[in-house]
Amino acid sequence: MTQTPSFEDLLALIEERSTALGAAVAGAPDPEVRVPGCPDWSLRQLAEHLTEVQHFWSVAVSAGPGTEPPADTAPPVRLAEATGDLVAALRKSGPDAGCWAWWESTAAPRTAAAVARHQVQEAAVHAYDAQAAVGAPQPVPTAVALDGIAEFVAVTLGSSGAWPHPAARIGLHTAEGPSWLLELGHRGVRPLGADADGAATDAALHGTASELLLALYVRLPWEGLRVEGDRALLGHFLEWPSLD
Repeated sequence: MTQTPSFEDLLALIEERSTALGAAVAGAPDPEVRVPGCPDWSLRQLAEHLTEVQHFWSVAVSAGPGTEPPADTAPPVRLAEATGDLVAALRKSGPDAGCWAWWESTAAPRTAAAVARHQVQEAAVHAYDAQAAVGAPQPVPTAVALDGIAEFVAVTLGSSGAWPHPAARIGLHTAEGPSWLLELGHRGVRPLGADADGAATDAALHGTASELLLALYVRLPWEGLRVEGDRALLGHFLEWPSLD
């Protein structure tokens, strides 16, 4: 079982990963270089995207519970300003404060803490994107990646609806220890336990926590990782969730 960082640690990680992205952008010889993980975007556009996302969630958290997302407002010009506003809004609201969130179809809570957890992943994956764009990709920090896999299972896979292929079981095994056993079927994804060691699966993927997280977010080719079982099934699984 992985341990989600404390609320204050999540806020610190949002700042840390956003700063890592900003450092990659600031050190880039050409801000218009394309981003491998988001090929439609330049490095400059990637930074603008995270700025807009963080601004949106600072408004959503400040607005409190609701059935609709908050109305669009003009985002700050700089990423550092958006990051500061997001962290300030989260801290002011407190971890248990309710707010609108797009994952209402999942069991994940719609609270400031859940937003903070998701925004750590947003910043971490895009920091990797920025580093890859300048030719210096760094692994996602282990604690971030481990919680990121758990968050991906709960939120991204949990909101993906019915599995469109025959029922199957897939294992995700990290070199650091934690594993996930996922049952895929017409009701979607059902985690069968935080520790899948020794459980029967139709396919399994092994790697470091960073490698598995980046493969889930389609940033790292999964084919280069250790694979057991049905490779075609793994391909379907990793192509299934919408990451828009």
